[in-house]
Amino acid sequence: MRPLIAAAVLAAALPGSALGAGLVQQRDLQPQAGVGALSPGRFELVGAHWRGPGAVKYRTRNLAGRWSAWRRFSAEDALPDRGLERTTGRGWRVGSPFWSGPSNRLQYRTVGGVSRVRAYFVHSPRERGPLKHAELAGAPPIVTRAGWGANESIRRGAPYYADGIHLAIVHHTAGSSSYTKAQSASIVRAIELYHVQGNGWNDIGYNFLVDKYGQIFEGRYGGITRPVIGAHAQGFNTGSVGISVIGDYSSGSITPAARAALASLISWRLDLAHVDPLSSVVRISSGNPRYAAGQALTLRAISAHRDVYPTSCPGQSLYAQLPALRGDVARSGLPKLYAPAVTGALGGPVRFRARLSDAVPWTVTVKDAAGTVVASGTGTGTKVDWTWDATAAPATGYTWAITAPSLRPATGTIGTAPVPLSLQQLRVAPAIASPNGDGRGDDVKATYRLSAAATVTATVQDVLEHTVATVFSGERTAGAQSLTWSPGSLPDGFYRLTLLARDVAGKQVQTSTRFWIDRTLAGFRASGSALSPNSDGVLDTIDLSFRLTAAAHVVVTIRRAAKVVATLVDSDLEVGPQTLRWDGAGVPDGRYAAVVSATDSLLTATQMVPVSVDRKPPPLRLVSFRTLTFRLGEPGTLVLAVNGRWRRVLVRRAGLVHVRPPLRLRGLTAYAVDVAGNRSRTLKARR
Repeated sequence: MRPLIAAAVLAAALPGSALGAGLVQQRDLQPQAGVGALSPGRFELVGAHWRGPGAVKYRTRNLAGRWSAWRRFSAEDALPDRGLERTTGRGWRVGSPFWSGPSNRLQYRTVGGVSRVRAYFVHSPRERGPLKHAELAGAPPIVTRAGWGANESIRRGAPYYADGIHLAIVHHTAGSSSYTKAQSASIVRAIELYHVQGNGWNDIGYNFLVDKYGQIFEGRYGGITRPVIGAHAQGFNTGSVGISVIGDYSSGSITPAARAALASLISWRLDLAHVDPLSSVVRISSGNPRYAAGQALTLRAISAHRDVYPTSCPGQSLYAQLPALRGDVARSGLPKLYAPAVTGALGGPVRFRARLSDAVPWTVTVKDAAGTVVASGTGTGTKVDWTWDATAAPATGYTWAITAPSLRPATGTIGTAPVPLSLQQLRVAPAIASPNGDGRGDDVKATYRLSAAATVTATVQDVLEHTVATVFSGERTAGAQSLTWSPGSLPDGFYRLTLLARDVAGKQVQTSTRFWIDRTLAGFRASGSALSPNSDGVLDTIDLSFRLTAAAHVVVTIRRAAKVVATLVDSDLEVGPQTLRWDGAGVPDGRYAAVVSATDSLLTATQMVPVSVDRKPPPLRLVSFRTLTFRLGEPGTLVLAVNGRWRRVLVRRAGLVHVRPPLRLRGLTAYAVDVAGNRSRTLKARR
C-alpha cells in the first residue's frame, strides 16, 4: 500500500546562511504490517512520531543504493520539563532521531497497535568551511552555534535560566556512530531541526554535544557560561547541564578523543559553577514517569541520564566509564574552589564559607556599589570560613568575592541595590483622538511602567515642540500606571506626550510617544445591529450614518475578518451629516463590520460598527407547557399570549427561557422575533 502524504514540506530552505540551510519534511504514513516505502528526496536524519503501544521499524537506502539493516524507532527520552515548553500532542509517542547519512529512500512497517505514523526527514548540508570556536579563557575549544550553522530564526521564545548549575548529566544521542569528522556539524544541525520543527521544542535539547573526534559543540541557545535550562532530562533539566556524546554507546566504547573532550568540558563547566565533581547533590523532580513531581533524589555531580529517567541512556558502555570519568574531571585543572556559601544578612553577622582543593592563601572581599572595599578577611588552608560584622552596614547592595591564587574566584551579591529609575512601555490609546463628543476617542489614556517611586509630570508638545498642556503632575509608586485626560481644548494636529519622572535622589528620566487629534469623522452608527435581506419588509436594510466636520475622502466598506465584501462609498464628501443604506445583497449570513475611513489633509481616521446578516428565523421550542419553559436558539424577543393576554419578554441570551405561569393555565400562543426581525414559527398549546 502506498504511503499517504498528509503534509509536505514543513520548512523549506530555511533563512540564514548556506551553512544553516536545512529542510524538514513531514509525511503521514499509513500504518501497515507489510512493507511501505517512499522517496522523500535527499535526507541525512530520520525521525518519527506514532500513536499506539506498538512500534515502527524502518530501514534507509543510501545514495549508492545500499539498504541499511532494519531498525526500530526508539522512544525519545531526552525531553523538556512539563509545562516549560511545547511538546507533541497528547497520545503521540516521540521517536529519537537517527543519523542515516546521505539517503533518499525509506521502507517501514508497523508492529503491534499503531494507529498513526508521522515521519520526519531532515536534510542538513555538510559544512565545508572551518568551524568557528568560542574564545573563552580556561575553556576547551567549543564550536559555537554560528560555527555549526544553528538556524536562529526557528528558535521559539527567550531561553529559560536556572539559579545555577548543580550537576552534569551525560547522554548519548543513540544515533549512528558511523560518521565523519566533517559530518559532525551537520548532525548537530539536523538534531536542532528535528527537535524544533519536528518535536515542537523551543530549541535543540542538549546544552552541549561531543563527537567521537573530540569536537565540542555549543547546544541550546542562551550563553555557554549561563545556567540555560535545556530539554534533555525531563524532571531534572533545571539546574543541570546536559552533555550528549554523538553516537550509540550501548556496546561500543567512546573514543579516547571523545572521553578527553567530555572530561575537559565537564571540568570547565562545573568549575564555573564551583561544583565538586566527586560530590553529591539533592535535586527535586519536576515530574517524569520515574520520579513524581516533588520527589527528592540524591545524585552525583556527574550523573547519567538513566539515573533520573527510565532509559538506558547513555548506553551501558559509556555508563560504565562514568566512575573513571569523575576521577579524570576531579584531577583536571586544579586548584579549584567548591561550594561557596554565604549565610546571614545585613544588620548582623554575614558568614562566608567554601572548600578548596588545595591548601592555599585565600581572601574574602566585600565592596559597596561604588566599588570601595568595606570589609575583607584572609586565611590559608583548604577551608574558607570568615564572618563579616555587617551590623552597622547601610541597607544597600554589596558584591563579594572569594579569591585565591591560580583558581577561579567565587562572586555574588548581598543586600538589595536601589532599583534604577526608569520609565517603560509608554502607550497612548487611541493613537488618533477625536474629542468631538461622539463618545469615541473623546478621552486619551496613557499607560506606562515605573521602576521605582517618583514624581511624574506628563506634558503635551505640539509639532513645534512647544508645551501646550500639562495633563498630570504627582507622586506615583513603582509598577504599572495610567492616566486619562480630555484633549478637547487642543486643535487638530500632531502631538507628543512626554513623561518626566524624578526620584527622591533627584535622578530624572523621561520618555515620550506620538499621538494625533483629528475631529473630521464623528458619530459613526448603524440603525440596528442586524438586518435580514429576505424581502419580507422587516429590517431588509440597515442605515449607516456619520458626520464630517471637514471635507474628506471617505471610504465605507463592509468587511468579514480582514476581507472587504462590499464597498458602499469611495468618494470625496463635504462637511455635514452623511447617511447611506446597505441591503446586504450578495453576502451570506454571518457577522460583519461596517468600516468608515475619512482621509483629510492630516491623516486617515477610521471608525467601525459591528453588523450581522441573518435571514433565518430563530429556533423556538416549547419545553414545558405546565411551567411555561421555552428554548430559544438566539437572542431576541419572545412574544406570547397566555390565556389570551399578550406580553413580550426580552431574551438577551440563547437558551432556556422561563415565564411565570398563571394559577390556571388554559391556553398559549407564542413566537419569537430575533434582532434582525426574523419571526419564528408560532407555537400553540391548550390544556
